[in-house]
Amino acid sequence: MNNFTFGQYVPGKSWIYKMDPRTKILLTIALIALIFLIPDLIWMACALGIFFLIILSARINIIKILKSIKGVIFLLLFTVLLQLIYTKGTDLDPNPIYTFQMQIGLWQLLIIVGLLVLYFLVKKYIPFKTIFFLLLVFIGFLVLWKNPFVDTGWNYAWTWPFDNMKWNDFNFEIYKAGLNKSGFIFLRIVLMISITQILTLTTMSTDINNGLEWILSPLKLFKIPVGVFAMLISLTLRFIPTLLSESKKIMAAQASRGVDFNEGSLKDKVNQIISLLIPMFVISFKRADELSNAMEARGYVIGAKRTKIDLLKFRFIDFFSIFVVIAMFVVVILHMVGIF
Repeated sequence: MNNFTFGQYVPGKSWIYKMDPRTKILLTIALIALIFLIPDLIWMACALGIFFLIILSARINIIKILKSIKGVIFLLLFTVLLQLIYTKGTDLDPNPIYTFQMQIGLWQLLIIVGLLVLYFLVKKYIPFKTIFFLLLVFIGFLVLWKNPFVDTGWNYAWTWPFDNMKWNDFNFEIYKAGLNKSGFIFLRIVLMISITQILTLTTMSTDINNGLEWILSPLKLFKIPVGVFAMLISLTLRFIPTLLSESKKIMAAQASRGVDFNEGSLKDKVNQIISLLIPMFVISFKRADELSNAMEARGYVIGAKRTKIDLLKFRFIDFFSIFVVIAMFVVVILHMVGIF
């Protein structure tokens, strides 16, 4: 939960904070669509470079971006691994770059199980859990690797003296197409999360509400309550970090009473989750009641026409940003049709 930063607003004074929220919302959608149009790894790496230039010029806290990516690091690694396993060579390049001779047997299975047990026993004492987990994954890979020293001339067999416990030999082949595809998907997911994170980091929830209401205003022709819908979205974004903060307080309070969320049997874990969920529901209803009273005290009426203190206004930076994104679309489309 400490790594979840979505919905948090960090005040700043750079050019991106001065942009109109309508522009930022529309450009966020446009850039995500642009990411899906990028056809290859090289252009995706160029998009990543442009993204870092935006972060540096806008003086955004990159630690917040990395924390949002850290929350899905296991999904990213799993996706990359699947691409490496199932993506084979192409007709133009059918040969693998490298072939790992792997072996699975009783002793390898016991060691991997031991590594998993070690991780769950010591993870609460390790400050860098992700790095520790990646290290154990690497050790597990070495255990399955039949002979990692064959290229050095040292033909030592990892399976000796356990040859009679061997179950199966198999090859793990790395292809150039697999590396390109896994890197391509990795960068695509990272860019999508980061671009969305920039929107929430640099835009207040009230501005997001006003921007969404303006963007969705054509739906009023179909009698859709756009204002209510926009308010729901902005309130949801606003209260995600608040509820996460409350959950951390509840977990700390439960831990002070002897509840350990990392240990215990399945029945104990279910009871621990219930002890967390019930206070969360109570706090959520209490927050909702307080919010409704505050909105009524300020004269908010559902469906009524409202005025705004701060009127949205497009500036030069908005038109310039739209022009840059359109130019990026043109360049990518020209590349797709073969002109670049």
